[in-house]
Parts: sequence; structure tokens; C-alpha cells
Amino acid sequence: MRGLHKLRPGHRAVPAGSTRQHPRHPPPDEAQLLDTQRAFDSVAADYDGPLGNNELIQRMRLILWDTVHSIVPPGARLLDLGCGTGIDALEFARRGFHVVATDWSPLMVERTRARAAAAAMQSRVTVAHLGIQQLARLDDEFDGIYSNFGPLNCVPDLGAVATECARLLRPGGTLVFSVMGRICPWELGHYALRGRFKRAGVRAARGATAVGMNRHTIWTCYYLPREFYRAFSGQFSLQGYRALGLFLPPPYLVDYYRRRRRWCERLGRLDDRLGALPLLRDMGDHFLIVLRRR
Repeated sequence: MRGLHKLRPGHRAVPAGSTRQHPRHPPPDEAQLLDTQRAFDSVAADYDGPLGNNELIQRMRLILWDTVHSIVPPGARLLDLGCGTGIDALEFARRGFHVVATDWSPLMVERTRARAAAAAMQSRVTVAHLGIQQLARLDDEFDGIYSNFGPLNCVPDLGAVATECARLLRPGGTLVFSVMGRICPWELGHYALRGRFKRAGVRAARGATAVGMNRHTIWTCYYLPREFYRAFSGQFSLQGYRALGLFLPPPYLVDYYRRRRRWCERLGRLDDRLGALPLLRDMGDHFLIVLRRR
């Protein structure tokens, strides 16, 4: 691939899994990032299964894939923020794009690297252990940047991310992000009906919220689309956004979907038809937002 990612002078790459350079008592943001890293390391081995790639997740993946494909020129260079096990990166490579895939979890990075090798896609997919909060280390240029299923919800400073994305994108370049939303009607109803009111309202919290996964903690910030866009508005124009998982249940309720597949397919068609309408597009498990560099 042309222009493999480069670290800027003065920044030293940290070996995967190393914590030697961290202070004994890291500051709050850094401690939370390390918690999140450990959580995703703990699920990397089986993240391609029901947890990270079930039917409901696959449906949302396809929407992001087709959105990127429709607005970024063929053969373009893409940056994947929070690549996970590399499912999205390999799909875009198959569609003819060149991808630099990055993730804060070293074990996720290993899975992506192995997936690219197994598919003989190393010429189209470059993999780097790099957190979104570390984009200042990247010295490269891209036609588009995408992020799927909420890695940006785990970043302490969205404004800094916006600045780095603007630096890394060519003029007119596009951001396509799938972000966890603040208002998920399914989640509110599911937990409220079970009397778990604190869990039902977890997305209403301001700032980083502790969310459990596999006996670890993921520090997560939830956003309304307008809240999320505010951090990017200085460098990017809003092209549009839509709800993902508005009428369909969220991915962690995939067992409900499997028991009532025909009914849920009807709900999916409502998602497709109505998810971009005003007011409705502000709700859902995730929202898909498209921004263009000014």
C-alpha cells in the first residue's frame, strides 16, 4: 500500500500490551482508556461471534459499508478508527479501497492482522495499534475516515479527534461514523419493564459512564447527534444522519430477534424507511452521521 502510516517525529510507538511508560497512578482519562482497552482485549478471541457480529450488527454494518461506498471514490484511502477484528476493513479492501485499520486494543489489532493475512489482503490493509486519542501520531492523508459501532463513544476529547481528522483528511474528505445514541426506546422499555430503572437510564448520564463487559469496564459517553456534531462543526459540515436500530431491538437482544424473526424483519423495513426522518433520526441504538471537511 502507498504511504504506510508513519509516526510523527518525537512520538515513540508503545509496544502492544506494554504499560511500562504509564505512571503508577494514571490520570482519570488514561485510567479509563486502559480499562476500556482491557475490556476489548478480553473479548477479542470470540468477538466475531454473537457478541460482536450477530445478525442485528451485520445489518447495521451493511448500512455503513454502503454509505461509505456511495460517497467515497473507488480506490480511495480510508482510515478505520476502532477496527475491532477487521471485518469492516476487509470488506472495504474487497471493494477496492486501501485501508489503514487502527485500534486501541492490541489483541483486536492481532485479529485484524491475521484476518488480512488469511485473505491475502496485506497490500490493501495496513494495521496499526493506535488509539483514537493518539491520532496526532499518525502522519498520512486519507479520502475518508470511518468508525463503526461506537469507538468514538469511548474517546475523552471529541474536539481533539475532530482536529486530527481534519488534518488527516484531504479537502472535501468525508467522515462516516456509527455512534451510540442517547435515546434508545427499545433499551428504555426493556429495562424499565424489568424494574431496572437505573440501567434503563444509563444513556442519560453526562460524561463517561461505566458500562460492564465480560467483567471489565468500558467507559462510554452517549450522544444525541447534535451533541456529537458540535465537536466537529468548526472543521466539518453536516451532510446528514439517520437512526440505526430504532424499531429493531439493539444487538444484545438478538435472541428476541431470532425468536420473532418475521416480525423483526418488518421492524427492519420501518428502520429503513423512517430512520432518516426528523425527530426519529435522533433516536435508536446508534446513529449514522456523515460529515464533510470544509
